[in-house]
Amino acid sequence: MSFSEVISQTLGNPGMISAVSSSIIIIMLGFFLTKKGIFTKETSKVLSTVVLSVAIPALAYNAFMNDINSDSLREGMNILIWGFVMYIMLIFMSKLFFLKFKGEKKEVLEILSVFGSTTFFGLPIIGAVYGPIGVMYGSIFNISYRVFLYSYAYLKLSNIKFSTDNLKKMFLNPIIIATFLGIFVWMFQNFLPQVRVNGETYAFLRIDQTATWLHSPMVFLARLCSPLAWLAIGSKLAEIPFRSAVESKEAWYYSFIKIIIVPTVNILVILLLTVTNILPLSFISLAAVVIMMATPPATVAVAFAINSDKEAVMTSNCSLISTVACVAMMPVWIIVLELISHLGVFS
Repeated sequence: MSFSEVISQTLGNPGMISAVSSSIIIIMLGFFLTKKGIFTKETSKVLSTVVLSVAIPALAYNAFMNDINSDSLREGMNILIWGFVMYIMLIFMSKLFFLKFKGEKKEVLEILSVFGSTTFFGLPIIGAVYGPIGVMYGSIFNISYRVFLYSYAYLKLSNIKFSTDNLKKMFLNPIIIATFLGIFVWMFQNFLPQVRVNGETYAFLRIDQTATWLHSPMVFLARLCSPLAWLAIGSKLAEIPFRSAVESKEAWYYSFIKIIIVPTVNILVILLLTVTNILPLSFISLAAVVIMMATPPATVAVAFAINSDKEAVMTSNCSLISTVACVAMMPVWIIVLELISHLGVFS
């Protein structure tokens, strides 16, 4: 298949086009409703809270309601390992990206380039484009993100010792609880007490088969994830003044590193690891990683920097410009990923 044929097939994929257009249109709707005063300044915060405490946990748990086999188990373990390797690698690489900066500015830019909004931005897009399997692998990948975000990033930006309170935030987060519970059910479903449904046996915690009365509302909650997250993003964009951010050279340079360079590094390294069979990943895993890496800085990391009074203005500018860049570049990355899928390297 020629390059032009791949492009034509990709752009003609109604599912992909619908997912991308939906995200852009709903983000614009959130922006418009806020500018018109229909959404208040508190709306973005409320929507974000609902997404992070209810919708994404439901999305994460539901994603693991799948049968397990040796291939999917191996893929899950590989994406988990890659998550830890990748964050360690990026922590060191980020120091090279920002060599020309000094002091706190350099430190903040390094942290913001490593930790993106993988949960709030990444998972809704992954779910819309690549479905439950993409969300499942993305959720497994995100375990390492949470570990480093609430340890390394917190220590670097707050300049205080790691606390038990932070451990609680890490492990008692609804998303982490839902992810670990989902992983447990998925991995050990053949060893849990079984229930017979329509002639087949399933683990009793496979609620998609054994308790549809409970699974159905969770499906509805999971479906809220993408539209509410996109409305919140648009609403947040409408609240931030553009002028100072647009004039910030640091914000533009940071956005280039975060939205383009970091995902590209992941593609190249994953390609190498897959071709050499050192740590092979499937195309769905690659897509989940790239989308998660092509996101603006994590809200928690931004909050760490602002609360510690470390380059608060620059941090806000970086967040705004990279958010706009993310919205603009996400369709491009999805097209790039579709082109990569035709290389014949990934399963």
